[in-house]
Amino acid sequence: MKRIDCPWCGPRAENEFTWGGEAHIVRPGLSCGDGQWRDYLFTRSNPRGAHQERWCHTYGCAQWFHVARDTLTHRIERVYAIDEGPVDATG
Repeated sequence: MKRIDCPWCGPRAENEFTWGGEAHIVRPGLSCGDGQWRDYLFTRSNPRGAHQERWCHTYGCAQWFHVARDTLTHRIERVYAIDEGPVDATG
């Protein structure tokens, strides 16, 4: 089982958390077309390797945060606040 380092509660078991999808998705403006809205809702990068995701400490403090994780090894490179921008591939 993975251990995730919650920024507020410290290291906890993975089963305390909920995965929230890809991080840093920007919502399109109100004047966007159907194609843009579809892409916002459903199109994700699904990379092999470095990836940035949203996680919530559901059974703890209930706070959302970002995790930079390798999708091949599941190694967590970095945990950072929800208001921080994207990190580079090296974390």
